[in-house]
Amino acid sequence: MTIRRIAPIATCALALVFVAAAMTGLAGQQYEVPRTAWGDPDLQGVWNNNTVVPLQRPDQVGERETLSDEEVAARRQASSDALFSEREGDTGFYNEFWFEYGLDSNRTSLITHPADGKLPALTPSAEQRAKELMAVRMRSTQAPDHYLEMSAYDRCISRGMPGAMMPGFYNHNYHIMQTENYVALVVEMIHDARIIPLDGRDHAPAGIRQWLGDSRGRWEGDTLVVETTNFTEKLDERGLFIPTVFASGENQRLIERFTRVSDDVIDYRFTVEDPTVYTGEWTAVIPFNRFDGTLFEYACHEGNYAMPNMLAGARATEAAAAAGGVQ
Repeated sequence: MTIRRIAPIATCALALVFVAAAMTGLAGQQYEVPRTAWGDPDLQGVWNNNTVVPLQRPDQVGERETLSDEEVAARRQASSDALFSEREGDTGFYNEFWFEYGLDSNRTSLITHPADGKLPALTPSAEQRAKELMAVRMRSTQAPDHYLEMSAYDRCISRGMPGAMMPGFYNHNYHIMQTENYVALVVEMIHDARIIPLDGRDHAPAGIRQWLGDSRGRWEGDTLVVETTNFTEKLDERGLFIPTVFASGENQRLIERFTRVSDDVIDYRFTVEDPTVYTGEWTAVIPFNRFDGTLFEYACHEGNYAMPNMLAGARATEAAAAAGGVQ
């Protein structure tokens, strides 16, 4: 876990830079994207995508796409209150010291398509799988039968895609490195690493399935476009921070676009296509802001004592119940 926070003043300044760069260019001029020694747009560095903007548009804002500055401040405070307010009998969450609010904006949702700012409905078969999985998850929080009942995130394996590229509450820093033929992207959370070829090769055969899928990149002008397929069915589950959405449907196709719009901001957006899970495609836009730091080790699996403790506790509870003890 990383001890770092983004200063509110810097956050506001970055938000203004992003808007100005994206809409009109800096000082009324088209932003001149820095380039690598071989001429590609330079995306290298460490970036952070934390934000309190919700994935889906809240019902109470109706069809509005933006909030006033006062409403943005109130949303940030409400987010803090929801996480850190003391509740009777609650052992507590992390205190606010650990939390990263990140780059904020006036938008009401990260989803920009569909126009209502909400996820498309699940297909009937996906809805049924979601209900079955939720039943297992709810039961396993009390008495898991096996470690495979726990999510891949609980097991420190991966958040899948697009989960690995989405904001949360801390450690959402990304280190991008480039060569002429590859882009490497290291995710601080759960230490996921993506190696994206740029040489035009075909995707891996359909039988090869991976936690983060199989990515291929290309440049369209100054935008890096990454297409990812070949996801594994092992991540056919609820994704962290993405309510009622599967982290990686087996038939998912993910299109990502990275465009540098200022010295401090990358406009990052992705589109999810999966006709076996959703009744339509959806797109989210999540600005990446420059972070003048480095990635820290995320030693989740090495220190994941919760897993054996949860299983041992469940077995102890069952043994006590069988012996007539108090549950």
